[in-house]
Amino acid sequence: MKLNQDGKSAASAARSTNYQAVFIIGVLFFIFGFVTWLNGTLIPFLKLACQLDSDVQAFFVTFAFYMAYFCLALPSSFLIKKTGYKRGMSLGLFIMAAGSAIFIPAAHSRTFGLFLTGLFVQGMGLALLQTASNPYITIIGPIESAAKRISIMGICNKTAGMISPLILGALVLKNATALETQINTTSNLTEKGNLLQELAERVITPYAIITGILILLAFMIWFSPLPEIDTDQEVQDAGIKKGKSSVFQFPYLVLGVLCLFLYVGAEVMAGDAIGTYGKTQGLPLDVTKYFTFFTLAAMLAGYIAGIFTIPRIISQQTGLKISAVLGILFSTVVFLTHGYTSIVFIALLGLANAMIWPAIWPLAISGLGRFTKTGSALLVMGIAGGAIIPLVYSSLKDKLHVSNSLSFYVCMLPCYVYILFYAVRGHRAGK
Repeated sequence: MKLNQDGKSAASAARSTNYQAVFIIGVLFFIFGFVTWLNGTLIPFLKLACQLDSDVQAFFVTFAFYMAYFCLALPSSFLIKKTGYKRGMSLGLFIMAAGSAIFIPAAHSRTFGLFLTGLFVQGMGLALLQTASNPYITIIGPIESAAKRISIMGICNKTAGMISPLILGALVLKNATALETQINTTSNLTEKGNLLQELAERVITPYAIITGILILLAFMIWFSPLPEIDTDQEVQDAGIKKGKSSVFQFPYLVLGVLCLFLYVGAEVMAGDAIGTYGKTQGLPLDVTKYFTFFTLAAMLAGYIAGIFTIPRIISQQTGLKISAVLGILFSTVVFLTHGYTSIVFIALLGLANAMIWPAIWPLAISGLGRFTKTGSALLVMGIAGGAIIPLVYSSLKDKLHVSNSLSFYVCMLPCYVYILFYAVRGHRAGK
């Protein structure tokens, strides 16, 4: 009887630890979302404050931020092997704080290159955090309910993402349309320079606050009771059991990396490029600066739906299929319409996108065993899609003079078609 009670107590303690871990990782995902979705506001802000010539230049905001994932993901996996998951997450927060602090001298000097440096350093920290936290939340519980746990993380992420552009937009793009008109019509260079400097320095206070919060969280995670997990010593180590000697011997993982690359590109297009798309439709900056909010609200609705349906009603694979089909349909409607109708369907792409990330991760890293950290790093490298695809869109539109709607459609449709392929067949390759 005593043994049975001890067993129950141990199981109860384990469940309590897991819930605590989910809460702590949820806080981290909130931070991911808050920092990541500031980019939608920074694109028009820096284009105006730094007097950039085109949207191609402005989209180097997303390029610098997301390319850090590509460059730092594999080094992050090696670092996590040395430090463990918990300390790796804490170090990631410290690096993000350093990137946020760079915004202060960048604003004083109004130097676009320094802003991009700050964004790249932020991305470095997020690469480390993502490489640690995504496999952590996937493995901390049963793999068949991993999409549900990641959906909870997605709610934290997208709730923060909804808040952040509203806050930053209200602070740095206040009276944006009138200010833009004043800057563009002022012939006095000194007056124009003063206006631009005043605008650029609006980011100093919010980014100083962000820096302080990130440092505080880094210390909190370092000393937190977050349990460590050891994927190298899993009982069912697929890598050893199947005689695998390289992470590239898992075709479903390699195909999953490409799937994540295309998905993140589509997600950034729907979230960060929606404001730029709106401006090409003749809508004022005071209106378009809030469009990212609507995309993330749609994603939040999708995450909530995922929590209640996966795996109770539909499987992770079925959720991925539905998401891909919705993405194809909504992208087509965007192409065929204009004005506020097209903007509504770009925002609705958030609903289509919501369940893609939560489904890809468990499908792609399932059974990797001792290759889990490296496989997760490769998936994080796929986040570079957010750097490339928006840049392709702006280049088609501005450099090759392809129509705005066609440029958007050409970038989005192939992404969702491939995601559908991965949902139907790609995730089973090599299994």
